[in-house]
Amino acid sequence: MSNDDQYGGGHGDIGGTGQTRTRLPDADTDPYGAPRRTPRASRSLVTVVGVVVLLIAAIAFANQSGDTPEPAGTDDTPAASATAPTGTRPVDGKNTGIPTGFPADQQGAQSAAANYAVVLGSDGMFNTARRHAIVDTVADETSRAGLQAGFDADYSAGLLAQIGLTKEGLAPAGATFVSRTVPVGTKVTSFTAGTASVDVWCIGMFGLTGEKSTRPVTSGWFTISMTLRWNGSDWKVATTTQKDGPTPVTGDNPVSTSGEIGKAVTEFGGFTYAR
Repeated sequence: MSNDDQYGGGHGDIGGTGQTRTRLPDADTDPYGAPRRTPRASRSLVTVVGVVVLLIAAIAFANQSGDTPEPAGTDDTPAASATAPTGTRPVDGKNTGIPTGFPADQQGAQSAAANYAVVLGSDGMFNTARRHAIVDTVADETSRAGLQAGFDADYSAGLLAQIGLTKEGLAPAGATFVSRTVPVGTKVTSFTAGTASVDVWCIGMFGLTGEKSTRPVTSGWFTISMTLRWNGSDWKVATTTQKDGPTPVTGDNPVSTSGEIGKAVTEFGGFTYAR
């Protein structure tokens, strides 16, 4: 090649002279395609920014109006919890304030046991007259005398004095006596025509409020096991025993003062029907 340093400079032509001209690409020219254009904002980016702005505006409007958007419904909504409370309509009958007239099936036996657990764990058991009325109502005729004697021995004058109650089972002036049993669940362990064995899982509160109390109100978990007999019109208690637990782990709730417990017990009445 001639004129190696001039790439045809001064001669002007490319062709039959045997000379080759090499042309470098322009700065704005893509050697593999059309000339490059000046970069511009992507339309998709503009769209995204617009959606974000609209979403922020919608959230701000909802917050100002006090409305919270609800998630769209789905077809796979969970069914009712398997541990949800169950039961039929409560019985209508009562005897000395205790529900009576439970049906003869397993549901009726569980309802009877739950209600009998409530009343047998109440503060009324600490007063002789009220205790006898309770046992007369819930006990089976063949077991009534034995249950009365057993409960009389349990709720002795010595126990009342140890707790700080009067001989009538009442709290001293300025204090409140607490004895409540709350059923958590029931379980039939055996069932035949005329006889049912039922376990009642409970949480209870027991103690005496007041600054001078030597037995502050505490809570505990226990299970009451009852044998019930069908007397032709209702379930009645033949035997009853109690054991500790099952007990969950204690939560992080701060302990209330004695005054708060006393006020709560006075303001919050117990249930008249358990189940």
